[in-house]
Amino acid sequence: MDRLSSFVTECQHEFQRINWPTAAETARMTVVVIALSLGIAAFLGAADFGLLYGLNNYIL
Repeated sequence: MDRLSSFVTECQHEFQRINWPTAAETARMTVVVIALSLGIAAFLGAADFGLLYGLNNYIL
């Protein structure tokens, strides 16, 4: 039981040392992640459409 309480105490100390992002940083990074996800999805969708179009109209 002593090891468990020591572990919990050490975890609490480590959590206090974490440099948590501010709300503004979190919001900005969330927008970046969403924008990149949409950009990659659009690129992959366009590539898929183009490849299917090419296969259906020129090869088959």
